[in-house]
Amino acid sequence: MGRKTAYLGLFAAAAMLLGYVESLIPVFVTVPGMKLGLANLAVVLALYLYGGREAAAVSAVRIVLNAFLFGSLFSLAFSAAGGLISLAVMILLKRTGRFSIVGVSIAGGVFHNVGQLFVASFVVSNFRIFYYLTVLLVAGVVTGALIGVLAGEMEKRLKKIGKGSRKT
Repeated sequence: MGRKTAYLGLFAAAAMLLGYVESLIPVFVTVPGMKLGLANLAVVLALYLYGGREAAAVSAVRIVLNAFLFGSLFSLAFSAAGGLISLAVMILLKRTGRFSIVGVSIAGGVFHNVGQLFVASFVVSNFRIFYYLTVLLVAGVVTGALIGVLAGEMEKRLKKIGKGSRKT
């Protein structure tokens, strides 16, 4: 149990660090607040190496601490909505056994954006914000694929060196 907790702590710290680094990277696109989703790399790895509960813990720690350290109440609402919906979809798709880690990550990226759009539409009291949906779906697919490929490669390497098996 101690080793697993240590690794999950490392995943949460990596997610926080990646989230912070990502906030420093200017993304020049037409949708305000669009990000690459680098922090999701740690969540996807936790999901595949340990399971849904552990991935939820990593995600929750990242969302709450990043909001308090580097964001605001609004960033907490946006991240929580996107993160919860994204993780729920990823857990369900992984359980089916019909999707690769890349496919699960793509779905996570897409649904993270959908969750954030719902919060944005509530905050601005305007559903016209869903005009951004097409751009966000494309962005979710592209970034989700990149994160999925990276997570797949990291999962292989972590399992090879014995630092990600469920038996730790």
